[in-house]
Amino acid sequence: YTYSTAARNHLSTEELVVALGSEVGALPKHAVQVIRHVWNEQGKAVSASEDARDMDTVGQFIDISWKLGVAMSSDTCRSLKYPYVTVTLKVAEPSGQITNKSFEMTVPQFKNFSRQFKEMAAVLETV
Repeated sequence: YTYSTAARNHLSTEELVVALGSEVGALPKHAVQVIRHVWNEQGKAVSASEDARDMDTVGQFIDISWKLGVAMSSDTCRSLKYPYVTVTLKVAEPSGQITNKSFEMTVPQFKNFSRQFKEMAAVLETV
């Protein structure tokens, strides 16, 4: 976190050291020395990684919809009766264009997907 934040803020080694030393509950001097050494050695690589990450833009979630379907038959199987769930995510791309991303899951996969969302909601309740 420390290095990532320093990279995003384009901090020099000295700026990072001053920032770490001035915080409430400042780090011990030996810890700051280690951070300084690592930043001197790896700071450029971390900064390049952060710059690359900033270029990766993600869309903004707008809506989710789902529907339950049953595959009744196919050209190779006369009686499938196979249930599936189609999930569609509506996303606003960084360009502003609205796109729909759809995928299908088995019912057990959808139950797992739903459980994960419930876990996320429970965690967010604690924030």
